[in-house]
Amino acid sequence: MTNRALCVGINQFSNLPMASWLNGCVNDANDMAAMLRKRGFAPRSVTVLTDDQATKANVMAALTKLVETAKEGDHIVFSFSSHGTQVPDTDGDDGRPETDGADEAFACYDMAQKGDQWDPDTVIIDDELRVLFGKLPKGVVMEAYLDTCHSGDGLRAEDLLAGRRPRFVPPPTLKGLRVIEDAATKSTTTELVKAIPAGGRPVLYAGCRSDQTSADATFDGRSSGAFTYFFLKALAANPAGTRAEIHKALTKGLVDASFSQRPTLEGPPKAKKAGVGQAW
Repeated sequence: MTNRALCVGINQFSNLPMASWLNGCVNDANDMAAMLRKRGFAPRSVTVLTDDQATKANVMAALTKLVETAKEGDHIVFSFSSHGTQVPDTDGDDGRPETDGADEAFACYDMAQKGDQWDPDTVIIDDELRVLFGKLPKGVVMEAYLDTCHSGDGLRAEDLLAGRRPRFVPPPTLKGLRVIEDAATKSTTTELVKAIPAGGRPVLYAGCRSDQTSADATFDGRSSGAFTYFFLKALAANPAGTRAEIHKALTKGLVDASFSQRPTLEGPPKAKKAGVGQAW
C-alpha cells in the first residue's frame, strides 16, 4: 500500500487585485501536509503547491498523476484551499440546454478574465474533476478536502467580521454575474462522489454547503481556513475518531466560534464509520 497526497493552497493570484487575495490558504496546505506526515505519509509522498506554483496546469498535472498512478490498496489525499467561483455550463452535462446552467470552479494562481467570465483554462471546473475522479482505480481510498466555496448567496454578517473573509469571487463583470445569477448550479460534492466508479472508495469533505461561503479567518494571530483549522483541531483531539465523529466535532467548532458555514461529508455510510485515512 502506498500513501500519497497533493495539498494546494493559494493566497495570491497573478491577475486579481491584492484586495481579492486571501491569507490562510498557504497555511492550510502546509498544515494538511504536516498532519499527513505525522500520520505516516513519507515526506516525499506529499506534494505541496502554493501560490505561483499552483497554476491550473501544474495542479491538474499533479492531481492527474496522483489519481492515474494509484493502485488497489493505495490511499491518496487531495486538499485544496483557494477561492471558488462559478462559470457558465457549456456542455449541457447538468441536463439543461447549453449555457442554461452553471458549473462550480476552483480558482488557480493564474485565474484570468475572458470576456465577461473567468477563463476556463485558468480555473478547475467541477466537470474536469468529475472526469478525472471517474478514473480512480478499484480499491483506492481517496480523501478530498475542499476548503473553498462557490456561492455568495449565503453570506451573513458574521462572515464579514474583522479577520474573516469569504473564499469566493463572483464573475468578473456585472453582465457575467447576471448570467450566473439566472443559472441553476448543481452541488459539487455529491456529483464528485457519484463520479467514482464501482469499487472506488471516495470520501469528500467540503468546507460548507453549496449555498454558503467558507471563511478565510484568523485564529490566535495566524490565518487559516475555518474549515481546515477546526478539522485539524478535531483530528488532533481524537486521532482515532471516525470520519463522522471528526465531522461532528469540526461542525461544533465552527458553530461555537459563530461561523455560519456548515461543512459536508460525502461518501458511503461505511466510510463515515471508519477512521480518517482508513479503508472500509
